[in-house]
Amino acid sequence: MSFARSTHSHKVSFLVDKRYQKGMSQTPPPFQVKVVPVTPFQQNCSIIRAPSGVAAVVDPGGEPEKILKAAEEFDARIEKIWLTHGHLDHAGGAEAIKRATGASIEGPHKEEIFWLEKIEESARKYGMPGGENCMPDRWLDEGDVLTLDGLEFKTAFTPGHTPGHVVIYHEGARIAFVGDVIFAGSVGRTDFPRGDQQTLIDSIISKLWPLGDDMQFVPGHGPMSTFGKERQTNPFVSDAVLARTPR
Repeated sequence: MSFARSTHSHKVSFLVDKRYQKGMSQTPPPFQVKVVPVTPFQQNCSIIRAPSGVAAVVDPGGEPEKILKAAEEFDARIEKIWLTHGHLDHAGGAEAIKRATGASIEGPHKEEIFWLEKIEESARKYGMPGGENCMPDRWLDEGDVLTLDGLEFKTAFTPGHTPGHVVIYHEGARIAFVGDVIFAGSVGRTDFPRGDQQTLIDSIISKLWPLGDDMQFVPGHGPMSTFGKERQTNPFVSDAVLARTPR
């Protein structure tokens, strides 16, 4: 099973963004990111580490021991858990990470309770023991700010793949954590309950493209890309494809 409309076998193991601020400045970014693929779906769990060592984990979908070990090797102290959406492979390990670290869970949007309450059911269905239903400490909505040791990340509400999906991004560092909204060369599936293809396309066009072509992103699965590259080459949402699509 895949959560994208096409699958990718590439893995992202580590990222340190060298581009901070528009204009390709050589100023070092205000944080580092380590991407740890987890679960049989190879979901990209991201550890965002501030210079002090305080960290947020984005989408700990499973294998909490692997995530905790990666954080230790990264000299990262997890204090925040940020969820883009409620699918098993993105949120299934959140409660275990919370118990181990005391971190608060923030996100996704409140509409995602539909999926967060089905994690254990989904885990049984797909043979992934350990996934736990999840209840966030804070729901997120369009424009909400997430803080990490003084750093500020913003939230975009991007339904379509799921009803309460959000994207988390840092404007200065030009990086976004997009969950399963968009991938390198693909977009998220919409054939799950409460998914909707046109809503997904509208989210990409209205919420992601305005962030800028140079915004790079970590998708839920597969390799990184930029919004500009996807506008040129993505077979589902490139500018050329959308120009030919009746709306």
